[in-house]
Amino acid sequence: MTEPDRTRRILVAGVGNVFLQDDGFGVETIRRLADRAGELPPGTELMDAGIRGVHLAYRLLEGYHTLVLVDAVSRGGRPGTLYTVDVGPEPPAAPSTPMDSHAMDPASVLALLHDLHAGAGGTLPEAVYVIGCEPRATDEGMGLTAPVAEAVETAADLVLDLVRRDTSVPQRS
Repeated sequence: MTEPDRTRRILVAGVGNVFLQDDGFGVETIRRLADRAGELPPGTELMDAGIRGVHLAYRLLEGYHTLVLVDAVSRGGRPGTLYTVDVGPEPPAAPSTPMDSHAMDPASVLALLHDLHAGAGGTLPEAVYVIGCEPRATDEGMGLTAPVAEAVETAADLVLDLVRRDTSVPQRS
């Protein structure tokens, strides 16, 4: 069996805690994308990472060209506002606090991934993006608030546009 072509593999991962209202935005967006799986380009995989950041980091060791993280992101905007952030291939600085494998934010996942790849001699994704949504509430409770729930379909469209664009650009080898 031949190894998958890493140059075309894309992982779209929804992160967040569904028990903290809008923090479940990433997970809900992945569910919506799963319903639209036929629209995804070949080589695109979806992952409901939830709060399992360590599992996400290990999954990325399988080799992907592109990572798209979908998460609630507080940047001071109006609830439901969507952001697209091009993180690039370099991970953010590692957090200064000890790692909690059940409460890893995207920056912690990327820092752990960098450390794991350095030890394993692997390569990081060449492209890393975050599709974020401004939350209204992240208190205990199930279900997204209205403005965040309304943003899920648009976020799914953004992800689809991003991964289609990524697969249409000639890849570096």
